[in-house]
Amino acid sequence: MPEFAVQSQTGRSLKEMHHLLRDRFGPQDWWPGETTLEIMVGAVLTQNTNWRNVEKAIRNLKEHGLLSLDGLNTIAPDALAKEIRPAGYFNIKSRRLKNLIRFLFDRYEGSLELLSGEKTEILREGLLTVNGIGRETADSILLYSLERPIFVVDAYTHRILLRHGMADEQMEYHELQELFMDNLPEDADLFNEFHALIVRAGKEYCKRKPRCSDCPLGCWEKGPILL
Repeated sequence: MPEFAVQSQTGRSLKEMHHLLRDRFGPQDWWPGETTLEIMVGAVLTQNTNWRNVEKAIRNLKEHGLLSLDGLNTIAPDALAKEIRPAGYFNIKSRRLKNLIRFLFDRYEGSLELLSGEKTEILREGLLTVNGIGRETADSILLYSLERPIFVVDAYTHRILLRHGMADEQMEYHELQELFMDNLPEDADLFNEFHALIVRAGKEYCKRKPRCSDCPLGCWEKGPILL
């Protein structure tokens, strides 16, 4: 990834974090998915489960010719739930997927081309009206599926920033998101890679019981190592 410039102290700290994570983990090539729709479906299915389970559910949809707008629109909710069972909470996620597909047909005539042509702020507002689509899922769709420069915030993001003195317990989603978007270049590729690196660090090191000894960001208990 090309070098990027920052102006603020917070930006310099975030840039240092990005460099440390990238040097340790390398490119993450996230989000895995062959099509815009597949990534959108994955963003819903990954709620409260791990990616291996999502892959199994998506494989089922592909094998039965259902990973298309028409396929997901016409299949009955119960039948869809059966196909995505490996992803867990399958009845709930079936309804959420159906809600998302209905939104795409009602608002964009079932056309991903029309969807892709919409302004980011209107897209985000619309996605958040879909029952079962929260801010993290909506922003994941915008960033990873539609390549919009929106930073995705999750529990790992908050935990890592908190432990390294860049956030506090009370910070809300939009405040954490603005911390990145106000201090880094508006670049979808950068936001994509940075969030994926944060997730990797959170899963491997910055757990509830942290593994600080070999963490690329250092031991937060000894004080923040960032600028």
